[in-house]
Amino acid sequence: MAATNVRAGALIARTLLTRRSGNLLGFLACAALLAYGYYLQFAQGLEPCPLCMIQRLILFAIGLVFLAAAIHHPARPGAWLYGGLLALLAAAGTAVAARHVWLQHTPADQRPSCGPGLDFLISNFGPFGGLQRILRGSGECGAVDWTFLGLSIPEWTLGWFVAFLLYALFLAARD
Repeated sequence: MAATNVRAGALIARTLLTRRSGNLLGFLACAALLAYGYYLQFAQGLEPCPLCMIQRLILFAIGLVFLAAAIHHPARPGAWLYGGLLALLAAAGTAVAARHVWLQHTPADQRPSCGPGLDFLISNFGPFGGLQRILRGSGECGAVDWTFLGLSIPEWTLGWFVAFLLYALFLAARD
């Protein structure tokens, strides 16, 4: 009886979670996470730091690739291409979020001092120079203004990026 239930569950999962619906689900997860981030910013008054903004941009890019993959629904080589691009973006997001988490766990007296805003950095140092300075982090990136179940926003984001990386590879390997 239990083996029959497991086989039936696997058949349902295989039928409901095709690559197209799986990519659409990934897009919807990204959209929900971004919507919640904007809710925290505009309704709750939490201002994102420069590293938060970078993570948002990466999450937006991941969502766009998931959406493109859902619309395009390519054959096997295209699925691996989308999966590789998603994994690459998710790995970049993981690196940025890990740096952010590291900054949050660095003692306050050892954190870098607060720096200028994102607009100033990009306009004065260009996109690559500004990005380099942003990734070094600053004092405001170490502040923890919100937690859920004991985890800060960057810690949750780190978990989501790792999940998206694994999920993208799972979808690419599906028939």
